[in-house]
Amino acid sequence: MDIALLMKAAVMGIVEGLTEFLPISSTGHLILAGSLLGFADEKGKVFDIAIQTGAIVAVMLVYAQRLREALSGLGSRPREQRFAVNVLVGFIPAVVLGLLFGKAIKEHLFTPIVVASTFILGGLIILWVERRNRASSAPPRVAEVDDMTPMDALKVGLAQCLALVPGTSRSGATIIGGMLFGLSRKAATDYSFFLAMPTLIGAGIYSLYKERALLSSADIPLFAVGLVFSFISAWLCVRWLLRYISSHDFTPFAWYRIAFGIVVLVTAWGGWVHWAE
Repeated sequence: MDIALLMKAAVMGIVEGLTEFLPISSTGHLILAGSLLGFADEKGKVFDIAIQTGAIVAVMLVYAQRLREALSGLGSRPREQRFAVNVLVGFIPAVVLGLLFGKAIKEHLFTPIVVASTFILGGLIILWVERRNRASSAPPRVAEVDDMTPMDALKVGLAQCLALVPGTSRSGATIIGGMLFGLSRKAATDYSFFLAMPTLIGAGIYSLYKERALLSSADIPLFAVGLVFSFISAWLCVRWLLRYISSHDFTPFAWYRIAFGIVVLVTAWGGWVHWAE
């Protein structure tokens, strides 16, 4: 296996892990990084989705105790049963819309210019939501994930569908959407992580199965490197984010999105950087 290719896989894994759970769009960053690294062919797109599994394993370890509680009490405790139902309800909309429109979205919207535009729009939405929260004196309606109803879960699940458009950010859509629907910052972030588990694992398995003709045993080292680096960087990022949200809002991420989106648009229009589609 080409060492240079493995190094590219490591970089892509780090990008995935650092951006998957922040409201800045992992898919958008992977598209842009893949464009710069020459890692944007069809196999590269499968790779981008597959290495999300490494990030998901990391977040499952961070939340291992809560997951054990949910699994052990699923047959007897109403709290755990409600938790499982809420995750399932939030998961279903992305499955349905992804199957219906995923192919068309991948063919027409997976480009750096679309990503840059949605970066900017998403940043503006985050600024608006954070300003709205600061102006409100009312406490959040839902303080913890276990206080959510299936309707709360459905609303956040529908918000997650916005992330089918690359650059939107799955985490951003679910966290900011959850806050708009009355969830506390902590409840929205926790639920975003729990909802990511079936969503991203399912997307990875589906993508690998659908595009299996593109893959061979020779690709195993490439995918393994991406998964390992995705896991490590995601584990560090999730632990940091949970500490961060206890005393900070998402405004810095909004400005980052806007600035990054503008840089991509300006360099693309000026011809200074060739952002390969």
